[in-house]
Amino acid sequence: MENDMKEFLSALQKKLKTIDYVKTEDIPNIGLYMDQVTTFMDEQLEACKRYDSDKILTKTMINNYAKNNLLPAPEKKKYSKEHVITLLFIYYFKNLLSISDIQSLLNPLTEHYFGNKGGHNMEDVYNEVFTLEKEESNKLLKDLGKKYTIAHQTFSDFPEEDQAFLQNFSFICMLSFDVYIKKMIIESVIDELAGKESPENSSKQNT
Repeated sequence: MENDMKEFLSALQKKLKTIDYVKTEDIPNIGLYMDQVTTFMDEQLEACKRYDSDKILTKTMINNYAKNNLLPAPEKKKYSKEHVITLLFIYYFKNLLSISDIQSLLNPLTEHYFGNKGGHNMEDVYNEVFTLEKEESNKLLKDLGKKYTIAHQTFSDFPEEDQAFLQNFSFICMLSFDVYIKKMIIESVIDELAGKESPENSSKQNT
């Protein structure tokens, strides 16, 4: 069991290293055409793909983000470093949050910091957030190791041939619950930031 956990954590650590966040010094300081943006994102985030055929970013996606006011318009069809940074934020959020929630988060950022020449800009925001990455990755590894150990102590009285599957199922359930709770907290904070009324409060006021 101990060897299994060590192998699991070692494999996970290697995986986390391959999906290291995109650093701002790796983003070109020159304007990029859309094809260059999609190529850059595919190359930088290739390790995040589940399948080789997956697309990190497409022209259609970029156009949709612009239509939904998530991304400022390009200048003469060229996308700046801050455009790429904004797209990175969108990429990290889009598998977890709705378009409207991403709008609530990113619109204040782009309004205040996108193209800000006299003070802090989007690059500064991005760098500040990702200074936490290393510490959070270490905490994540410890937490996953704990959950993995707990999960693989379950179903001990079930048929032996079923235990491996059931223990992995238990591990997935624990992770899913963690994601579910954190997603609820994220949405609650976004609602508070956006000054939204919850459906419950709205219905009470209408009664």
